[in-house]
Amino acid sequence: MKKLILLAFVSVIALGFEMQAQAKIQFKTDTIDYGTIAKGSDGLRVFEFTNTGNQPLVITEVFSSCGCTVPKKPDGPIAPGKSATIEVKYDTSRVGPIRKTITVNSNSDTPIVALKIKGEVTN
Repeated sequence: MKKLILLAFVSVIALGFEMQAQAKIQFKTDTIDYGTIAKGSDGLRVFEFTNTGNQPLVITEVFSSCGCTVPKKPDGPIAPGKSATIEVKYDTSRVGPIRKTITVNSNSDTPIVALKIKGEVTN
């Protein structure tokens, strides 16, 4: 009977540790400000992040609120403590304000993160 109770106790503790083990995504910033840029300028910017969790981080999907912004997710998992980037390319052939959202889906403790870009493209 003591062995059964001990086994149940160890199982509950192990389950608790397993539940705490997960990836965590932490961005340096969640907004990139292009400022005022000229039409036809380089629209490539980079969001930097770190996996601050204790399990590999897998980014499953990255998408934009419109076709004028093309995000690129990293290939493969990001190990605990490692950093990576999400590239965002905005089509600067369009004159006017920039206000777009990039959504990041992952296995992080926060599975959905919204990133923003802003600025203005001028002639």
